[in-house]
Amino acid sequence: MALCAVAQGMVTYQLLNAQPDKYVLGLLFAATLALYNFSILLAKPADPSQSQFKRVRWFFDHYRLMISITIIAVLALIPLVLFLTTTSIILLGFLGVLSVSYNLPLFSFHEKKFGLRNIPGIKLFLIALVWSLSCVSLPIVELESHGIISVSSRDTILLLTKRFLFIAALAVPFDIRDLFQDRNYDLKTIPVVLGEKKAYLFCLVLLLFYLILLFLFNNGFDANFWGLAITIFLAGWLIFKSDRKKDEYYYFFYLDGVLILQFLFLSLTSLASR
Repeated sequence: MALCAVAQGMVTYQLLNAQPDKYVLGLLFAATLALYNFSILLAKPADPSQSQFKRVRWFFDHYRLMISITIIAVLALIPLVLFLTTTSIILLGFLGVLSVSYNLPLFSFHEKKFGLRNIPGIKLFLIALVWSLSCVSLPIVELESHGIISVSSRDTILLLTKRFLFIAALAVPFDIRDLFQDRNYDLKTIPVVLGEKKAYLFCLVLLLFYLILLFLFNNGFDANFWGLAITIFLAGWLIFKSDRKKDEYYYFFYLDGVLILQFLFLSLTSLASR
């Protein structure tokens, strides 16, 4: 997932035709690694060796190693943040609070503790929002703060909207896979609320809106258009092929892998057009 975050940051730089900022990419890697490990640690089952998820069993079989990696990732954030502007640090602080609040039971209602993830329908929105702001807004803020490029509000909103739709569409199948588990934990995810079949349709609608925006607001059928269009159709096909009986690594390797493939396809179509 940390590599996926770096790839999505690179997608933003590619679309803006700007030189990647190694400090921003390093921060995306370290922050994503730390947060995802943190979320697994918080959700530690009573007996990890009996977990139905392979990644959970592997994680806690290598507990000391993963704790060490998480600590290193957190410590790496300190020097990286020093290279960012104040606006970027404020943005990161906001995203950090959202991410931690997502997992921690910080709120209470009728003496029942809950986190942001327990609010009906908000899980998908938060995941897509944090990823979009991290991988789109952060690079843009840094580029503009250093006077390297100027991105209009319209173009920024379009980039954020398209990335939000893409991330959200890829996130829903994970909730479909965890449908029965989420019901037991009283998590009102999109599949829990809509049902499995409608959730798949919802994914495809999100990708369709992304494709429409790409048709309407792209600079013609250029290399970027084809690179993004290929990944939209690939994501749609992988979502259509997914089901709860698939091995969990189908989701983490293929579906999440689309986030990396998007950058690779953009690079290849860009090279082919020269």
